[in-house]
Amino acid sequence: MTVDVTGTISQTTHPAFQLVRQHHVEALDILVSEYQHKVTGAIHYHLATEHDENVFLLAFRTQPMDSKGEAHILEHTALCGSEKFPVRDPFFLMIRRSLNTFMNAFTAADWTAYPFATQNKKDFQNLLEVYLDAAFAANLNPLDFAQEGIRVELEEGKPVYKGVVFNEMKGAMSAPNDQLYHQLAHHLFPKTTYHYNSGGDPKDIPDLSYEELLAFYKSHYHPSNAIFMTFGNQTAYDLQQQFEDLALAKFDRGETLYSVAEQRLTAPIRVTEAYAVDADDLKDKTYHVIAWLLPESSDIKLRLGMRLVEGILLENSASALRHRLETCDYAQSTGPLMGVDDSNFEMTFFCGVQGSNPEHAERFEQDVLEVLQQVASKPVDTALVEAILHQIELHQREISGDGTPYGLTLILNALSSVIHHSDPVQVWDVDAAIALVKQELQDPMWLPNLIQTHLLDNPHRVHMTLLPDADKTRRDAEAEQARLDQLAARLTEQDKAEIEQQRLALQQRQETEDDLNLLPKVGLDDIPAELHIAQGELREIICNQVDTPLNLYHAGTNGLYYQQVLIEIPEAVLQSPYFNLLSILVGEVGAGEYDYLTLQQLQTAVSGGLGMGASLRSHINDKHKISAWLSLTTKSLSDKHDAIALLKLAFEQLRFDEKDRILELLQQRKTRWAARLSGSGHSYAMQAASRNMSALAERDYFNTGLGALNWLAQLIQRIETDEQAYQDFIAELQAIHQTLLRAPKQFLLVCEEQQADVLIEQIQVVWDKLALGAAPQALQTVPRQHSTADVAWLIQSNVQFCAMAYPAVIPTHPDAAALMVLAAYLRNGYLHSAIREKGGAYGGGASYDGNACAFRFFSYRDPRLEQTFNDFEASIQWLLNTPQQAHQLEEAILGLVSSMDKPGSPAGEAISACYALLHGRDVNYRKTLRKRLLAVTLDDIKRVALQYLIDQNAVKAVVAPFAKQQTLQQLGFEIQQIQ
Repeated sequence: MTVDVTGTISQTTHPAFQLVRQHHVEALDILVSEYQHKVTGAIHYHLATEHDENVFLLAFRTQPMDSKGEAHILEHTALCGSEKFPVRDPFFLMIRRSLNTFMNAFTAADWTAYPFATQNKKDFQNLLEVYLDAAFAANLNPLDFAQEGIRVELEEGKPVYKGVVFNEMKGAMSAPNDQLYHQLAHHLFPKTTYHYNSGGDPKDIPDLSYEELLAFYKSHYHPSNAIFMTFGNQTAYDLQQQFEDLALAKFDRGETLYSVAEQRLTAPIRVTEAYAVDADDLKDKTYHVIAWLLPESSDIKLRLGMRLVEGILLENSASALRHRLETCDYAQSTGPLMGVDDSNFEMTFFCGVQGSNPEHAERFEQDVLEVLQQVASKPVDTALVEAILHQIELHQREISGDGTPYGLTLILNALSSVIHHSDPVQVWDVDAAIALVKQELQDPMWLPNLIQTHLLDNPHRVHMTLLPDADKTRRDAEAEQARLDQLAARLTEQDKAEIEQQRLALQQRQETEDDLNLLPKVGLDDIPAELHIAQGELREIICNQVDTPLNLYHAGTNGLYYQQVLIEIPEAVLQSPYFNLLSILVGEVGAGEYDYLTLQQLQTAVSGGLGMGASLRSHINDKHKISAWLSLTTKSLSDKHDAIALLKLAFEQLRFDEKDRILELLQQRKTRWAARLSGSGHSYAMQAASRNMSALAERDYFNTGLGALNWLAQLIQRIETDEQAYQDFIAELQAIHQTLLRAPKQFLLVCEEQQADVLIEQIQVVWDKLALGAAPQALQTVPRQHSTADVAWLIQSNVQFCAMAYPAVIPTHPDAAALMVLAAYLRNGYLHSAIREKGGAYGGGASYDGNACAFRFFSYRDPRLEQTFNDFEASIQWLLNTPQQAHQLEEAILGLVSSMDKPGSPAGEAISACYALLHGRDVNYRKTLRKRLLAVTLDDIKRVALQYLIDQNAVKAVVAPFAKQQTLQQLGFEIQQIQ
């Protein structure tokens, strides 16, 4: 028998499964039940809750022993049709025929997972049936392997490589951070699966054969090697009935894969590798990183102990090792790899810097080892340990779910434990592990001894210097071309005929219309009648003798509260590029009597951090105006009220006298921003294309676009070398700060109902008086160079990101809904096939953006340029000039409403509802938009396509590799580049 959360017997174990154990996790209020399938040995973990959003995840242990990408390409190809659903693309088709709140598939270093989430029971059954058949009865058509993985085609008689994953990984491996990790892993893991790139290295992917893909599927995708994980209010019995009937009953016992320990180094090693930088100036572009291989992640006490070690060394800028690395004079920022990684079979510990130079490798290593020796030589301050434990408890208690569904977040947190045959309950129920750790902490040298044993005395240590190489892009391209030339020299006429025959067969498959009756679906009738919107109440507090609104939302926050200060941003502040820089100082520099180191320690002890950000929307009725609110944020456990006063202090008494720290933060921002560009190329391209279509679009392009990164680099260079320029810069920040202190305010509090009154009283006491300095000076105006030309931004990348934008209406216009449906319709019906399947890009589509007041096309990690823009335009002609089918409209509307109805975390829904009200998107607006979406017809979308897209002035933008400059100039683009 099994027991539900309330302790009552609710079901019997399904006869095909045996109940292994149950455990109630009090901090999360979930009942975890572990089951094993009697025949195959498949494991099922069910997390029983009262949540309506049910989550399913099926994972396989996948251990590739090369970098050809078989695990990743198989993840794609398995979703391209199965025994029961022999359609070409059931995964993307089901996205359109579903009310899912999440659908995806992931390939990690040693597992592949297929998750989905939905609030609709019928939808859950539909998706479960498709997912299980895809996993256990995949068709694996050779043409799908060619499309999704790798193939050779002839262009002008010469062979070229094509394939979605091939281009995806070309894009992924453009990023310095990805190159850093995979080159380091190559040395840190000499023998095991982690030695290889499970996503696939573009230079190795062409070596993968279809036969190897089939063999990998047969050896890895078996129930005996599978883990089922579910979350929600369905019973484990009902779920297991589906597992048995839809998949497991067909299988006998198979092989279960086990992870193996890495071959250990007997002495630390130093290695030097290179990454591509297409620039002449290579100064300050080197990475230094040290990595240690630790014991198995299944040792929960050591796992938590090393998390405490991470906190002591790296938690914030006052932590010993982070402080040393942030304040060193040989690097611009700490590196992207910092702290403990416990997701693999054996843990790793990283630390590093970026923005350095090769000659500093020795100093970096000396600094790291010196700090470790200092910390390991004496007991750790008890207050510091308590602060780190507080962070662990806060993280454990917090109910997330605003990006990824809450249940899926819990499942993914523990998935690696199940993959490695260890206990996931120890991850979910961290209180038990903390109790073990607290016993060890009675020995004041326990943590220092962990540092001594697992870092200082651990010979499995790799020190890597990653150098910028201005010729690597060229050499890699030449190597790929040389390989293609060798292939061309070997091709017979028969070979060429077979390549062309495959191309035509793939084209025919891509253009063959699927029988959609083979797939299950939900329809518009299954959409809930009402849109759920969190409701709050308006209170008031006194702030500087002024009655000030306080927006109160009661929510099930599991013992946390979320407090924000909301400030109307004056126009002059909003337009200033310095405003964004002020936001990186709050909580990161000192305040009042505290220097930044002390303030960092206080934050860790009493809060989940302090932050400053901005919530910006296009004015609901006027595209030439911006609705802008600054947010000061904190969160904490309900019994820790000090976070409220600390937030006020950090903003009100913000210190501008810590010059070294301020310059350090600016360098960090620039360096980390530059390292992340290729992951968001499509966003920058769309931003550039729509830059002149609303006041907000213009503001964002100049203040947060690629040009703003160049501006920041120039600013840093100027203020580092010119003291007067630095003083002028600080004066500008102070003027913005004083202007914001005087601006109208509101407050936001999200908490459990029983905590509300005492927290409101605390906010009132803290904010009763606000210290104001002298009236601020007028802010500087920074000149902007306006252009209406098509623009191309050149960045470090191996692929393109294309965008095209048309001016459109404001969000309240009746046509906004039709434009939203038009975007989804074009994506589903034409663009997905043209850009992804035929064009080989990792993604592409269209969207109506109510903030830019623009209709935008885009592609992501795209091997093409001109052809993609042709596809954008062709999609409109396809809509207007070819017969359309009713199901396409229903699918477009279904996806939009599903996205609108997607639940967030309890706190996240409350915060979103508050900001919607602040920006004029009240309940009536949101309900009206939903109603309009449901009423859109095919004639409506054709009408808006004719009105807003045909014969209108579109602006094109591209984010592209430096090597494409000449091609882009020939296509008429104005060229800009990251300096």
